[in-house]
Amino acid sequence: MSFRDFLADRIGFIVIYWINVGLIAAVVQLDLLGKNVSLDGSNIAYMAVLSAAGLASFLLLDYIRQRGYFQGLRSLKQSGLTGRKPKAMEGVISLPTGVTREQRSAVELLLELYGAYTDRLEKHRVSQDQFQTFVRLWVHQMKTQVSVIGLLTEQPHAAPKEAPQRPVGVVLESIQEENEKLRQGLDMMLHTARLEKFEADLRMQKVDLLQAVRHVINEHKKACIRYRIYPKLIASHEACYIDTDDKWLGIILHQIVSNAIKYSKSKHDGSKSLIVTITKDSNGCHAVFQDEGIGIAEQDLPRVFDPFFTGENGRLVAESTGMGLFVAKEACRRLGHRLEIESKLGEGTIVRLHFPRSGALHEGLLPLK
Repeated sequence: MSFRDFLADRIGFIVIYWINVGLIAAVVQLDLLGKNVSLDGSNIAYMAVLSAAGLASFLLLDYIRQRGYFQGLRSLKQSGLTGRKPKAMEGVISLPTGVTREQRSAVELLLELYGAYTDRLEKHRVSQDQFQTFVRLWVHQMKTQVSVIGLLTEQPHAAPKEAPQRPVGVVLESIQEENEKLRQGLDMMLHTARLEKFEADLRMQKVDLLQAVRHVINEHKKACIRYRIYPKLIASHEACYIDTDDKWLGIILHQIVSNAIKYSKSKHDGSKSLIVTITKDSNGCHAVFQDEGIGIAEQDLPRVFDPFFTGENGRLVAESTGMGLFVAKEACRRLGHRLEIESKLGEGTIVRLHFPRSGALHEGLLPLK
């Protein structure tokens, strides 16, 4: 800010100052007139000169005192006008703190805004990095499934005539299995992308948890039969209504059940069970999924909800992406639900879903983070 601009911002103060000087001179003149004495022109001029010198000295010293703050603003503005926007934002940190309370408040506000801007920028960068990593991983896995389907379809033509051929039904079943993996991979990609605009596709309503679990189990009926997994649903009530988004609830339940199947099918010691228990109390509804799969290593449990983390099981199951539980946990957090996991390697896994009682979200008992 130039000295001219500095004076222009204080023009009201200068006008009021001279008005007050004139009023003081008028009061003195009126008092002297009562004594048959008056101020002459030289006295009035002397008063004006002294007042002007005092006012000019004050304004000049005040401008010098605040010049560092004005220069900081000018350099910050110039760096922004030359197209170096990120550098201009970083320049807020080096901005002088100011000498007046108003300036200090403005600088504090700028620093707070800059902090919020950098936090949001970092979150966006991390989100973009995660999504790009997931895209690369997803493309690699989809290529695997496509290659397997290609080999299965070429098998009858490539095999020698004297070589035994697999029955058509077995080949089609294998193709169907690989196609199911493709579909799950596509769904996971869509769910991960939708997390970015979670609120735009959210519709809270009352949903029967028992019916939702039944529906998800029926969707996985063929996979359960194929891998000799026998689901069992135990409910303490005929219905258990919760406040949630039915679409996201289906995604969460699908991820839990598909994980139970995925990590149970590799155990070849006969049939396995998947027990789902649904209860209701004064705190809300609770769903517990207990499988007899390969379990999770103790050192991996604290990180199972981290994106892209597959742990020891990721080395045993090729289709593990490390994103399923991350999406489920993030959806639960935004919906106000709670997702917990406990497991023991070689013995199975227990997943617990806790839903607050109906209306608790609206009362603010479970605020979203």
